[in-house]
Amino acid sequence: MKLRFAPSPTGLLHVGNARVALANWLHARRHGGTFVLRLDDTDRERSRPEFAAAIEEDLHWLGLDWDERIAQSARLDRYAAAAERLKQDGRLYPCFETEEELAFKRERRRREGRPPIYDREALKMTPEQIARAIENGKQPYWRFRLSPRSVAWTDLVLGERRVKLSAISDPVLIRADGSPLYTFTSVVDDLEMAVTHVIRGEDHVTNTGIQLDIFEALGGDAARLAFAHLPLLTDEEGGALSKRLGSISLRHLRKDGIEPAALAGYLAALGTSADPVAGMPRDLAPGYDLGRVSHATARFDTRHLLALNRRVLHEAPFAAVRDRLPEGADEAFWLAVRGNLDLLREARPWFDILRGSIVPPVQEGEHDFLAAALAALPPEPWDGTTWSAWTGALKAATGRKGKALFLPLRLALTGEEQGPDLGTLLPLIGRERAAARLRLAAGA
Repeated sequence: MKLRFAPSPTGLLHVGNARVALANWLHARRHGGTFVLRLDDTDRERSRPEFAAAIEEDLHWLGLDWDERIAQSARLDRYAAAAERLKQDGRLYPCFETEEELAFKRERRRREGRPPIYDREALKMTPEQIARAIENGKQPYWRFRLSPRSVAWTDLVLGERRVKLSAISDPVLIRADGSPLYTFTSVVDDLEMAVTHVIRGEDHVTNTGIQLDIFEALGGDAARLAFAHLPLLTDEEGGALSKRLGSISLRHLRKDGIEPAALAGYLAALGTSADPVAGMPRDLAPGYDLGRVSHATARFDTRHLLALNRRVLHEAPFAAVRDRLPEGADEAFWLAVRGNLDLLREARPWFDILRGSIVPPVQEGEHDFLAAALAALPPEPWDGTTWSAWTGALKAATGRKGKALFLPLRLALTGEEQGPDLGTLLPLIGRERAAARLRLAAGA
């Protein structure tokens, strides 16, 4: 078994890409197969080395590795050889129409009630006409002549699928500048690399029919290829996820503090009836099953992702986050605040509260109570019993209880109305900071 993830280094990875990469990796690892990272970088205008580096970095962050890595830009000779073979077989033919001419033809066919597909006029050109066009400075682009048949396969996710090739325009495989397009290079690579399974988005179903025709034209046995097309993702409102790519790139989620185990677990379960379970890909692979993926579109809900992220953080040991916490943070700090975090970046404000300097708001009307709290502040050393002893004494002295007792103290000590258990926080704040904040809050 051999699978590949084939991103184009023309931008950052988003969650749709990550879901496809993860599905390929999990399927390969579960079945002891090979996983290949293939950079589809033949688009000279848009491909950038910095995007290629970012893709690899994001995949590593998500917990994905690869057995082989190739770049299509290093295989141009293989595509040229395959193109020459198709030309000799009469399956790849030159075209000279401009975009304007093609648009006119499509509109004319619509008006005539015919499907707006390419009319194959270029096939009628004689060798002399082709030579004359080239002599006059025109450079041909090359179309693949599709077979007059339907291509069918049993999809591992969508079930029986069929593509009627006669209803599709002959695809352009080679641009006028000689550069090959993805539709072609992907087939050549899958054939020569002996790829056995292709897992990608549902938007490639028609493309799969075309590529199987090219695959067989190059001598490949289509029966040895298996396909799985994952239904596309929508956002929380059911809209197309592609409209919001900028806000859900892996780089953006990573910067916001999403844990890779939360994202991997969420994406692995997305579109299935299973509840997502956080875990790195190596932990998820044994239970991954493409057959559990629904035919319906899957909704990417950031609220559900955040809920899973909370669970990851609330259970994370100090060793797992040590390197990403503020300098000076220790295990006692982490255990005190982790249950109150949605994202790891939220640990920084709590570190400032517990180990730094904050200015709590002055609490109008609470001067006497806070002064009494200051007077009753017990001497150090403090431990887990200090908070209950202190507030117990205050309750007896002032008659306050519940919110009237605890909220002014929380505001004074942390500047926040909510947060981790103060019984755990108070020893970390320390008497000197606590006393100074009580004075400030009292307006002293």
